[in-house]
Amino acid sequence: MNTLSNPNTVHKPAGPYHHTVLVSENARWLAISGQVGMDREGNIASGVRAQSEQVFRNIAACLEANGMRKQDLVKVTVYLTDARFVADYRAARSAVMGDDIQPASTLVIVAGLASPDFLVEVEAWAARVI
Repeated sequence: MNTLSNPNTVHKPAGPYHHTVLVSENARWLAISGQVGMDREGNIASGVRAQSEQVFRNIAACLEANGMRKQDLVKVTVYLTDARFVADYRAARSAVMGDDIQPASTLVIVAGLASPDFLVEVEAWAARVI
């Protein structure tokens, strides 16, 4: 089992994440490429909240396809195109992933993504003890 922690020698997390995730020695690793708010038919959701929800549905689908669960997420890196999107992104993440999924996390505000239609992209790492 992966161990999530917040060392008392660092500040309290600013959002729903943990500062560290210690992965067990005998774990399978999964890297998930950056996911955007596009469904399997190629439709791009409208607005950052809907795109963020689709992003996490995509991540959940990638996990499931590889025999993993949301609880196996170790690290997410989030790219938003506007700092004003943070609250909507967090609400969407909570709606799809739940409040108890809190892997290590980095959030970066960027000038743009691969398409100007994309407002958010999230890449993820997961590990499951075998």
